[in-house]
Amino acid sequence: MADPIKPLLIKRYASRRLYNTETSDYVTLEDISQFIRDGREVQIIDLKSGDDLTRQYLLQIIAEHESRGESVLPTNVLNDLVRSYTTQATSVVPEFLAASFEMLRDGQSKLLDNMTKANPMSAMPGMEAMRAQQEAFMKAMTGGIPGITPTKATEEAAEKPSPADENLDEIKAQLAELQRKLSTLGK
Repeated sequence: MADPIKPLLIKRYASRRLYNTETSDYVTLEDISQFIRDGREVQIIDLKSGDDLTRQYLLQIIAEHESRGESVLPTNVLNDLVRSYTTQATSVVPEFLAASFEMLRDGQSKLLDNMTKANPMSAMPGMEAMRAQQEAFMKAMTGGIPGITPTKATEEAAEKPSPADENLDEIKAQLAELQRKLSTLGK
């Protein structure tokens, strides 16, 4: 069983092939991208020199996604990043970006929590479906950023039948009873 805290070690051979040390097989950039989307941290090491190549490969993955039209970074943000390499802002930018992503993860978690508990509207018919749609929207918007997962409250709410489902069953039973009575009246 893989340790989710310990980064997945990928070794780069002189042939530039990437080797997954957990599964003992070769992987592609797309495989590494999927590991990250699944919540794994990766570390890519050059086998010969021992250099850490993780940043280089992560940037390459981002560049490939951007070049395929899967744009996440607006042009003005990319321009600002390029400028930050030539200014005194280089010391501030990494902390700012890390804090921004942390706020995004926290904000989504709080939004999902608020939609399921401590919200008087959560008992309204149809609210469970709206919550599920909101959760799917947030997952799509964040692209599965690790750390942004459904909370225990949202998972429990998804497992329980909603009051709307229970009301629907009751309405169906009443309708069946009315149809039975109507059919006996017509005879």
